[in-house]
Amino acid sequence: MITPVLPTYKRTPLAFDHGKGMRVYTEDGKEYLDFGAGVAVTSLGHAHPRLVQALTEQAQKLWHTSNLYIIPGQEKLARRLTEATFADTVFFTNSGAEALECSIKMARKYHAAKGHPARFRIITFEGAFHGRTLATIAAGGQAKYIEGFGPKVDGFDQVPFGDEKALLAAITPATAGILIEPIQGEGGLRPVPPGMLKRLREICDEHGLLLLLDEVQCGVGRTGKLFAHEWAGVTPDIMAIAKGIGGGFPVGACLATENAAQGMTAGTHGSTFGGNPLAMAVGNAVLDVVLADGFLDLVRQRGLSLKQKLAALKDSHPDIIEDIRGDGLMMGLKTKVPNTDLIAAALDEQLLTIAAGDNVVRLLPPLIVTDEDLSEAVAKLDRACQSLKSKRG
Repeated sequence: MITPVLPTYKRTPLAFDHGKGMRVYTEDGKEYLDFGAGVAVTSLGHAHPRLVQALTEQAQKLWHTSNLYIIPGQEKLARRLTEATFADTVFFTNSGAEALECSIKMARKYHAAKGHPARFRIITFEGAFHGRTLATIAAGGQAKYIEGFGPKVDGFDQVPFGDEKALLAAITPATAGILIEPIQGEGGLRPVPPGMLKRLREICDEHGLLLLLDEVQCGVGRTGKLFAHEWAGVTPDIMAIAKGIGGGFPVGACLATENAAQGMTAGTHGSTFGGNPLAMAVGNAVLDVVLADGFLDLVRQRGLSLKQKLAALKDSHPDIIEDIRGDGLMMGLKTKVPNTDLIAAALDEQLLTIAAGDNVVRLLPPLIVTDEDLSEAVAKLDRACQSLKSKRG
């Protein structure tokens, strides 16, 4: 018999009652160190006082009016995002998939507005993950997400990750843009080298294409810059964000240049809940913290420390850990054992981690992580590796 909750997730039989900072607790008080952050969502940890205050104050005033009216918090957050990024304008959504849908529609509409509606195809990369809507599973191209949902949405041409020759061959008169994650998250923590990202910008400029970035997982400070593409010194035309910008509250956004957004006029797109007062209060509170002097400097320091500690862990357990991947506080362990085995062993040590593709274990701690937290997490991973070795004999 089917469960009341649709069984689309293979859930760990574990429930949490509350959280504080880097830790979550079961109803009976068992403590877990959270290095998954709800898949890079709780960017400022659990029950951050600034976020709790912002949400509580707004909840006592106004929850929803719809986008038929001006929403002051939305105007404020859009202004702050445009001031801090390449973008001139922002559309707010409730999730990363919605932000990607807006990005895809915008790229197509851009060319249509310029008199070229036949330019609607977008090039994506193997190993990508862009969401679970019909369009975004087609963009991601992974058969396990597409199978059984009817004909795949047309308009996406996928090429091997890092293969410039294949990319150039895929460009046709119908190509509208290129969509890529600066760091593939679900695909196994694979960063796009800065040189490759610069080359993609050049290719887009040479062929009149738009560069679309998916920073849903790697954005909002996770790499030590506000957005990961900043490390390469390039700017996109359109960017989708979510996860960390809400710190645990459902918030997403599509950011764009004025040029890229020229086709998105009144009535071309919409959202009932996107940019609602509650979400905007939390999004602004997240930026209050992340953009504060010194915050991203600390994230960079913690990221370097984590990478060094993980390198030492790999050296201690070469039969368990094959490689260290990622940047900043978005790190992965490619394992020689099934990644689910290490995740389970870490859970036994009361450490939360996340699976990724290519047999990788993701470490995505809240950005408020301390050096003491990092040492504790790596000590737990060390014990987990020792446990796996002892079981293997």
